[in-house]
Amino acid sequence: MSGGLPVVGIVGRPNVGKSTLFNRLVGRREAVVAPEPGVTRDRKAAEAAWRGHPFVVVDTGGWSPDGDTLDGKVSEQSERAMADADVLLLVVDVTVGITEPDARIAAMLRRSGRPTLVVANKADSGARDDGRWEFNRLGLGEAWAVSALHGRNVGDLLDQVQDLLGEAEPPVGSGDSASSPDAVADSAEEATADRDEPMSDSDDENEALVDGEAAVPAVAIVGRPNVGKSTLFNRLIGDERSVVHDRPGTTRDTIDTLVETEAGPLRFVDTAGMRRKARVDADTEYYANLRALRAIDACDVSLLVIDATEGVTAQDQRLAERIDAAGCPIVVLLNKWETLDAEHRERVLGELARRLHFVGESPVLRISALTGRGVHRLVPAVSAAMEAYESRAPTAKVNEIVQLAQSAQPAPGGARVLYATQAATQPPTFTLFANRELPATYLRYLERRLREELGLARTPLKLRVRRR
Repeated sequence: MSGGLPVVGIVGRPNVGKSTLFNRLVGRREAVVAPEPGVTRDRKAAEAAWRGHPFVVVDTGGWSPDGDTLDGKVSEQSERAMADADVLLLVVDVTVGITEPDARIAAMLRRSGRPTLVVANKADSGARDDGRWEFNRLGLGEAWAVSALHGRNVGDLLDQVQDLLGEAEPPVGSGDSASSPDAVADSAEEATADRDEPMSDSDDENEALVDGEAAVPAVAIVGRPNVGKSTLFNRLIGDERSVVHDRPGTTRDTIDTLVETEAGPLRFVDTAGMRRKARVDADTEYYANLRALRAIDACDVSLLVIDATEGVTAQDQRLAERIDAAGCPIVVLLNKWETLDAEHRERVLGELARRLHFVGESPVLRISALTGRGVHRLVPAVSAAMEAYESRAPTAKVNEIVQLAQSAQPAPGGARVLYATQAATQPPTFTLFANRELPATYLRYLERRLREELGLARTPLKLRVRRR
């Protein structure tokens, strides 16, 4: 998760401002923030820097092991972050004071022996600073009064974090965009706004997918709620990184991990389950869906996970259309396949052919994310899809295919393609210079011939026609 950089873990009970502080430190709205407790559930990591020294910040869900089974799983993720961090930030609420969960977490951190700073959050003005002294009773040293929302005193906190991480020479070429306390307070002023602030489409929500790994392909795992996306994600990365629960909507944010595979490094991205807009009834789910859609736009391949026990639904169809519109290859995964009998399997395959006919010959894998059955075929399918997605054909070959296609089936009305070339890749895009407008049916015919002859059956393909 850290790539060799020091790790700063943010922990605490629910609804004390951990994700707001996380966003403040990384300088962008990376984590979903809302006023209700329990929004964050998975560990989320992103790179930050202070005075030229890079480090990784890990956001965690609220530690509340006495809750239900989902709370227990979230707490386990938080405890794993505690074990992995070099420095821990225990976030508490200065407006509330010490609570019983605060005291229990502090006792756990004292036993761990890891360097820990107590962050008395929500000290939005100097009038609240005196409230921090109460937290000295936690036995973890002097508490720091900060406002993660407004950036107040965050620079001083980072100075102390850097002292605990140990002084190191700044990397060559490192900028000083975060070289002063004012930089953190100003550069991310909008990054940690509350839930009522609208999110601009120009915000780069998926910067974490490519930071420092620009050449690593991103593979997004998408689908409806509760179809097994997080179970598949954990199996692919070989770690319990995402919280898995039978409650729909468990995943609230995009979580990504770099994995070395037989096809080279891949970045797998777990996303929140997406429902129709009419059924999205909370700001948290709205922002989670927005991040999932942006992950689709930023990825190189999308894995569309379908619950085979429920069949191919209208929402699966809409998601496939959205992925197709983004222009990236699709690999369809029929999860929980082992639970179906022969009759149900035949019905699901029929629904797949009827509802997802527009994805062409995209790979369809029948898997079980829970047992691992069929998952070994996923990476080769992703690799083949990316290879086709990035392929380029010689102009002479493209013209040969088009001319043979026209000889076998001339276009109606005297229309004819005079010249053709591949103009771009990702996806393969072909420009056809014609003497007049080509009917849509004839364009589909030419597309099919190009796919067959160039081996592009498993990737999106675009045709552009220009009149000459």
